[in-house]
Amino acid sequence: MKWKIIGFLFVFTTLLLTGCMYPKEELAQNQVPYKDQIQTVQQAVDDFRKDNGGILPIKTKEADTPIYQKYPIDFKKIAPKYISEAPGNAFESGGIFQYVLVDEETNPTVKLLDLRAAEAIRDINLRIKTKGFPPFKKEIAKNVYSIDLKKLGYDQPPYVVSPFTNKNLTFVVSTDAKVYVDYRPDLYEALKNSSNEVKPGEDIRKILVDHSMFVPAFSLPYTMDAKTKEPIFLEK
Repeated sequence: MKWKIIGFLFVFTTLLLTGCMYPKEELAQNQVPYKDQIQTVQQAVDDFRKDNGGILPIKTKEADTPIYQKYPIDFKKIAPKYISEAPGNAFESGGIFQYVLVDEETNPTVKLLDLRAAEAIRDINLRIKTKGFPPFKKEIAKNVYSIDLKKLGYDQPPYVVSPFTNKNLTFVVSTDAKVYVDYRPDLYEALKNSSNEVKPGEDIRKILVDHSMFVPAFSLPYTMDAKTKEPIFLEK
């Protein structure tokens, strides 16, 4: 009887541990950007376009939607005919990435939008809403300010890990109370390492996009300072 009890407890513990481990493993998979998954989605998008006269399998967004959030892929249009299902790391499958298209008119290309930034921005926005107005700290560019995070109740400043450099990126706020990720550290590195000729007045975020799997989610346009050759916010 004693051994039966021990055996039962062993099996129960094993099942319990297995049940606890599986979600963690699944969660880890949902957080990894796999190149082969992007390639599979790219092929599905290309095949859909070919069969539908150039139409893109995307969700409809408002005209003023920021460019890198404007063309999310609609997996309902390509699955299961062109792809079995949305990848495990896609938002539609419980993942942290939204699959989007860039260069939609000339060369539709699949990229990833990291949605973890949205969670941090949502929390900042809730605190701003509670306060009633954004606590502007320092003017960085026309209509762009750093945020007085202490006035929003933060003991430690919130940040998001960059998908481009793994650096911790902070946030800025516009005069119309919209919060954005500040990609200047990433762009500074990109400008140093880029062989592409960049002209002041051009939106230089494309440098990040062209050399990675990602898009700079929830960002303002940037350009290069003609004198310092460093990234600055592009004034409209």
